[in-house]
Amino acid sequence: MKRILIISDGKPGHLNQSIAFCKIKNISYDILEVKFKSKYHKLLSYFFDKLNYYTDNLFEEYRKYYYEFYDAIISCGSGTYYFNKFISKNENKKSIVLMLPKGYRYQDYDFIIAQSHDNPPALDNLIKVPLNVSFSKPKNLVKFDKENESVGIIVGGNNDIFSFDILSFKNRLDKIFDDNKDKLKFITTSRRTPKEIEELIEEYDFDYKLIYSKEPNINPISDFLMLCTELYITIDSTSMLSESRANSEAKISIIDLPSKKKNTKFHKLAETIQKLEKRVDFEKALESIKI
Repeated sequence: MKRILIISDGKPGHLNQSIAFCKIKNISYDILEVKFKSKYHKLLSYFFDKLNYYTDNLFEEYRKYYYEFYDAIISCGSGTYYFNKFISKNENKKSIVLMLPKGYRYQDYDFIIAQSHDNPPALDNLIKVPLNVSFSKPKNLVKFDKENESVGIIVGGNNDIFSFDILSFKNRLDKIFDDNKDKLKFITTSRRTPKEIEELIEEYDFDYKLIYSKEPNINPISDFLMLCTELYITIDSTSMLSESRANSEAKISIIDLPSKKKNTKFHKLAETIQKLEKRVDFEKALESIKI
């Protein structure tokens, strides 16, 4: 039976893409988390890569695996790309990376799966996809009859680009309620959602409501994707936007937020999402990758 070793930097948005790849390809996996000793050691990794020199001395102590049991190495995120090469080269394993591994030599990876908003180069080993790789399976947390039409609101949070304006967000919630009076209304927040936004949401009478700060171990998004005919999603999360368009035929309306920069990867992905009327078939998009 085929098996993949996932190299993780500990960031859920990156790890989930690697896990999604394994589930789409129906391949078992294990997860190895690694971390550079410092920013200086990460900078060294770019220099060492150009010299074709690979060592794990740049990383903090990590759990050792019997690499011979694995058929391929996969990873996502800048904290993993060098370690991916370290294992794949030393152990002669197939190397797969998700997102464009900027700063490292592209030709050494067997497969690069890069989003179009990163403007990846045309390479024989690169597969361009419109969204983050995503896989979703309903958890049956939201127990409503699918015959009742419903809308879902997926709320992210502040980051380096976006910040919430409570009045603007309140006005958007009011409009969603006005536009969907006869529909069931679901909402979920996330770990980055500001406290004042969660307090605002508490004032509304939703048919299903998940406040992350109160129930951090529950994620109903996969149920929203199955049940809802329309999804409202804040622009701040590429993973939430990608997951929705990759796993649902629902109409997607993006909730814009005040931003410090324009024409970022978030804005480009939002434009892509708006142009895609149907879900992205990742099984077909990745079928050329043989493990």
